This record gives sequence, structure tokens and C-alpha cells, in this order.
Amino acid sequence: MQAPSSSPTPLEALLAADAAEHQRRKGDLHSNTVSVLRHMLVTGVLAPGERLNERALCDQLRVSRTPVREAIKTLTQEGLLRSLPNRSPVIAPLDAAEVSALIDVVATIEGLAGELAAARVSDAQVAELGILHYTMLRHHSNDELPGYFEANKAFHRRIIECSGNPVLLWVWDLLALRVDRARYASNLWPTRWKKAMDEHGEILARLTARDADGVAAAMRQHVRNGLSVVLASLERGETVAGSAASPERRLDA
Repeated sequence: MQAPSSSPTPLEALLAADAAEHQRRKGDLHSNTVSVLRHMLVTGVLAPGERLNERALCDQLRVSRTPVREAIKTLTQEGLLRSLPNRSPVIAPLDAAEVSALIDVVATIEGLAGELAAARVSDAQVAELGILHYTMLRHHSNDELPGYFEANKAFHRRIIECSGNPVLLWVWDLLALRVDRARYASNLWPTRWKKAMDEHGEILARLTARDADGVAAAMRQHVRNGLSVVLASLERGETVAGSAASPERRLDA
């Protein structure tokens, strides 16, 4: 006796495809909501210590409460938000001890990545980094910090990729969730922002020359110079936040 066919009927196939598409759209909506909220936290549109208003966020992002609540859970796990019992989540402030620890770890990782990249980087990859450096210069000259930050992050990540070490890239991506706010805030000091541009030029020149020791040293010093400005401010008891919502900049000490 022949066993009944297990192939789905046209209706069952249609329903399955519809359910898969629904799950894909749901995942995209969650990912997009997380990305937008994370950007608002990193750039200081939502400032440290501020409480999140779910209804206001839903209206602002034009989404329902479900993706907002799921995004809040994700960002709480990342350490960007603090959950309080029976109260709205609060945006976590930058912590001096954590920034200090990040300086040691990120400087070491980026220094190693620079050393490895110098031995592997191709002319085409150097050209890509040159384009990103030019993009940063353009954003800096126009005082466009959010655009500069995106190009800056892409510049650093591309060097990690050029190292050819997937473990380094994995660790760097994990750390980026915690270091982005401090890295963004470091450019709120105009003199530091200008100095960062000079340092990027030095890194690019060393990579172009395939100077492994020089790239490693330049990368380590660049990380320390940037994050140390933020650390010093936190140790003075100052609140450090981004300023994407305002053109105001911090005065240099």
C-alpha cells in the first residue's frame, strides 16, 4: 500500500510562505528599532539619566510598543539602559571604571589588528581606507559629528578586517557596543577632534608604508588619546553625553 504524500497542498505552502515572510518582517522591524534607539543613545539624543517614555518613542519611531519593548530588552542586555522595577528604563551613564578598562583592552586589540593588517593589506584596501579618511575630513570640516562618527567607525573596523583575523573582528564588534558612546563623546572637545584627524592620517600613512610596528603604535596611542579625554572628564565628576541634538560643544580645558 502506497504511503500518503507528505507534500504540502498549495494552500499549506502559501500559508507557510506567509508565516515566514511575517517572521522576516518582524525580525527586520526589531533590528531597525534597536539600531535607531542605539544610535540615539550613542549620539546623546537620549541623554544619560533620562527615563525612556515608551509611548513617546512609539510615536517618534512610528512603531508599535512590541518592537520598542523588545529593543529596550536588547539595549538593557548591552548595558546602554538600566531596568528598574515598576519604573521606566533609564539611560545608563558612562562609567569611569569601565572606560578605563576599555582603554586597555581596545588599545591592545586595535594595536594588534594594525600590526597584522600592515602585513596583509592590499593596495585596494589602502585606497578604501583613504576614501574613508577623506570622508572623515569632509565631515570634520563641516562640523558634522554624526556623519564623521559613522565614517570613523567604518575606518577602524576596516582595519580590523584587513588584519585577516576573524576572532579579532568578533571581539571588536562585541566591544563596540560598549565603546561607541565614549568614542563619540571624545570628539565633543574640538581640539581632540582635530587631533584625532591628524592621528588617522598617521595611521593611514603607516599602513601605506606597511610599517607594522608604526601602525600598531599609532593605533594604540590613538585609542588612548581619545578615550582618556572622556575618562578625565568622568573622573572630574562631569556628565559626558553626545550632542547630536544640539550644536553645542564642550570647551577644551
